[in-house]
Amino acid sequence: MALVSLLGVSARKYDTTVLSDIDWNIEPGMHWAVIGPNGSGKTILLDVVAGRWPVSKGQVTYDLQAPLRQAIELVSNDYSFNRIVSAGAEYYQQRFHAYESERAPSVRAILTDQLKPVGTVNENSVTLGPAKVSESELNEISDLLSITHLLNHPFVTLSNGETRRMLLAKSLLKKPKILILDNAFSGLDVHSREVLRNALSELASSGVTIIMATTATEIPPCITHVLELNAGHIAGTFNIDEYKAGFAGQHHNPKPDPEKLASFGYPAHIDFENAIDLRNITVRYHDQLILDQVNWKIEKGEKWALSGPNGSGKSTLLSIITADNPQRFANDFDLFDTKRGGSGASIWDIKQKIGHVSPELHLYFPRDTSVFKTIASGFFDATGVFFKKLSEQQIDKVYEVAALLHVGHLIEKKFSELSKGQQRMVLLARALVKNPPLLILDEPCQGLDANAIEYFKAVVDAICDTPERTLIYVSHYPHEIPGCVTKTLRLDKGKVIA
Repeated sequence: MALVSLLGVSARKYDTTVLSDIDWNIEPGMHWAVIGPNGSGKTILLDVVAGRWPVSKGQVTYDLQAPLRQAIELVSNDYSFNRIVSAGAEYYQQRFHAYESERAPSVRAILTDQLKPVGTVNENSVTLGPAKVSESELNEISDLLSITHLLNHPFVTLSNGETRRMLLAKSLLKKPKILILDNAFSGLDVHSREVLRNALSELASSGVTIIMATTATEIPPCITHVLELNAGHIAGTFNIDEYKAGFAGQHHNPKPDPEKLASFGYPAHIDFENAIDLRNITVRYHDQLILDQVNWKIEKGEKWALSGPNGSGKSTLLSIITADNPQRFANDFDLFDTKRGGSGASIWDIKQKIGHVSPELHLYFPRDTSVFKTIASGFFDATGVFFKKLSEQQIDKVYEVAALLHVGHLIEKKFSELSKGQQRMVLLARALVKNPPLLILDEPCQGLDANAIEYFKAVVDAICDTPERTLIYVSHYPHEIPGCVTKTLRLDKGKVIA
């Protein structure tokens, strides 16, 4: 009998049917990759299999010899499923505030399911309140995912990729029969992706069934079968050899409409020589040095990639530029030839010239905001709520940018009603809507399917084809970096290495 069987399953999200007539059997020894374009229903399908989303039609049956919540573990692509992490992760910019590390739980506390230690720690076990995890189990999983060195760190200080590895470790300590992962490779550097691939292979060999939503280009070796979704329907199921044989050439490189690009236009001319001039930037949280004497000058019109492994300091460096880090006042730098703080320009004067998107912004953005207001909030650097009346020109620009990024048909929906990939496109539209002279795109393609990535790169190349636009682009995947990028700054352990 199948471990999980879906028969004629349909599911709705708000007033929209997102899955229709799904028939799918997950049998012992099968490990599945679920692929498909943005909005095809991948995340909801994983939620249905995990028993966390109701079906509107059909039935889901299990043969697991254990309670559902014990047998199946879902590793989401955000913090919402974990009560400790979601309680501790409260607001955008949180990780950049030193005092937060004093009250946030450590990685060790999260992995052992307790905010504060109330028992004893000895060589045989870690006892934290009602939960007990053997020291050998904790070390085994930590070593498997290369997070042993992070165990005593406050979790809010972790990078995006480090947090994802921590959450996976949390799930593995529960010893599930079925492990379900939603875009687990997003935000991971080269080393971390290899660690994850090896860990999944080891888990599959030990008898854990792996089911994961991923991209067609990021299917790990342990996967035996592929389910392809399209618009909520199963487009096909394949064993891995069949899928690989037919995969080549099935994706295309869509190009943006020249008329829509023309309506977007170039940024207004602003007279400055250097967009950014950072001098010996240093950021420290207690005894942890995050950035160490970083110097970086970006002239007007230059296009840069910012690279480095998880935890190297990339997001912290960008938070200095975007005025999201309180330690900016302790550092010496100019933006647009203007010294920050003192008699210089205000935070909002600086932000008005910057369009920005990041994984942290996506994680904390208010979910009940409409798509229209989400995009329009980019005019005021707000997170979805603003109190200024839009001009007719601004309203037109919201619709133009939404159409350019293929989210115009979603304009009346709530942000929460969208898939993660659609949400990311909406936030990208928010970054572009005021047509800023400086774009800071921190892992902008997380959660996008292959065609959406190629389309977005083409948009970035087109709108950056002017000396009036400066670009900083962050990605762990070389194929995601637009062709307009000509310079690279590489960080490692908080230092510039190239």
